[in-house]
Amino acid sequence: MASIFTKIINGEIPSHKVAETDDYLAFLDIHPTAKGHTLCVPKKEVDYIFDLDDDTLSGLMRFSKRVAKALEASIVCKRVGVLVIGTEVPHAHVHLIPFQSERQMDISSSKLQYSSEEMAEIASAIRSNFV
Repeated sequence: MASIFTKIINGEIPSHKVAETDDYLAFLDIHPTAKGHTLCVPKKEVDYIFDLDDDTLSGLMRFSKRVAKALEASIVCKRVGVLVIGTEVPHAHVHLIPFQSERQMDISSSKLQYSSEEMAEIASAIRSNFV
């Protein structure tokens, strides 16, 4: 059965995309811990990040770096933190979280809520800085 991320990749579930290549997709987390909280995923569905082949894993990290730079240019933050937990969705992914306080890196903490319009504006700003 396809993961929720595969359904997003295939356009079966809507998302706020911030960046895309032939092999990777980045979209806003629907339960963010900070403004701009983004997920980067390979389009190839593999459950565990360390089961990715070396080229896909290194490509995911290079893609994530580009997205992080776009986040830094779009969201006022101290840094963009990186988390790889891998238990909440059975599809390898990287959390990129622009933070002011390290507490915002705790994905088990309370979540922020943005309207669809606000999410669209955030995604648009990030997309405009993705190179």
